[in-house]
Amino acid sequence: MVDAAALDDVVRLTSDLIRIDTTNRGGGDCRERPAAEYVAERLGEAGVEATILESAPGRANVVARISGSEPGLDALLVHGHLDVVPAEAADWTVYPFSGEVHDGVVWGRGAVDMKNMDAMVLAVIRCWAREARRPRRDIVLAFTADEEDHGVYGAGWLGDNHPEVFAGCTEGISESGAYTVHAGNGVRIYPIGAGERGVAWLRLTAHGKAGHASKVNRSNAVGALAAAVARIDAYEWPVRMTPIVRAAMVATGRALGVPVGPDDAVPEVEAAVDRFGPARIIVENSLRNSARPTMLQAGYKVNVVPATAVAHVDGRLVPGGDDEFRRTLDELTGPSVEWEFTHHEEPLQAPADSPIFAELSAAVLAEDPGSHVVPFCLGGGTDAKRFSRLGITGYGFSPLRLPPGFDYNALFHGVDERVPVDALHFGVRVLDRFLSPPATDGDTDMT
Repeated sequence: MVDAAALDDVVRLTSDLIRIDTTNRGGGDCRERPAAEYVAERLGEAGVEATILESAPGRANVVARISGSEPGLDALLVHGHLDVVPAEAADWTVYPFSGEVHDGVVWGRGAVDMKNMDAMVLAVIRCWAREARRPRRDIVLAFTADEEDHGVYGAGWLGDNHPEVFAGCTEGISESGAYTVHAGNGVRIYPIGAGERGVAWLRLTAHGKAGHASKVNRSNAVGALAAAVARIDAYEWPVRMTPIVRAAMVATGRALGVPVGPDDAVPEVEAAVDRFGPARIIVENSLRNSARPTMLQAGYKVNVVPATAVAHVDGRLVPGGDDEFRRTLDELTGPSVEWEFTHHEEPLQAPADSPIFAELSAAVLAEDPGSHVVPFCLGGGTDAKRFSRLGITGYGFSPLRLPPGFDYNALFHGVDERVPVDALHFGVRVLDRFLSPPATDGDTDMT
């Protein structure tokens, strides 16, 4: 079990990491190096030899391997990203890079996505050093750059250029799972990620005839693009049940006493989800493909019709949904608008009946008896997609026990991002249970 020092440590580590501004504005505009140096120093204090690997100036990753007491076992990858999305300080109650701690909450960009998990992992490793403990299996640590953009400076680059770092890793854990969903009537559910929708970021381009805006123009690129964007925004994607989503629905229904029948017909599925109440968040974002317009670029003067107009769309794909997505985008954009992928990653699925999933579940239930654990498919994506190319099966496991009314999902990329101190303490205890055995072997070598 973790000591009291680890509980203090995780709060300080989370706050310190938040204070290091690692805003990723995309297109290579980010500098994770200061955070990477901080992580490497904290690992060094615990006797762990960490290596900083830069993919470009300032774009730094930290990797380390902790040897297990049973070297014949497969290695486990534990990874978290160091970059964060931008934050407009004027919109926040507190300065987003203050790392301020008050009223039992740590505030700042990265508090849930995902410097909290980085800090929890560090706190556990540092506790092991104080108690002369080590894990049963080798653990590879990877603190990555660029997850909030394309991953090309982080997990993708590491996999392409340093695959030897991950030798022997068969499974991995990272963000977006094992947080409390309060489902009503005192029911607490912890969804553990066992899949991810794929990524399909798009650029739409319309070409037309440039000219004076006062004249007749039947080839207006702005109009054609706006019409295509409106069709995409209004389109209702059909339900496409996948094994993980069905498993999530069945397990959630069992926890709530809501029967989920074998029929995957759309009315039955949607009716079941509606009966889940607050727990619908577990499945509703992974039932179907999606495509949401996010950016528009056109024109340079109000009385000039531009020759070109551009839009960007964030698309997400359920497993097996790629062909449907392509056909539908062809239909929705029409003959006047071209579309292309700017970033395309395949969906992931991991077995929910595996030994590691059982171990993850047991660690949560030991710290919150009477709660329920269910598998789920993340609506978004993580670095697990990149590491899957190395044959590593990924699970979303960043444990947090949250109070009722705490809207965890809204804080991802949102305003006033924050995490309760008690949630960090819970996460440290759960990670320690999962990652290390209960008994020591007297070996202090963690390098």
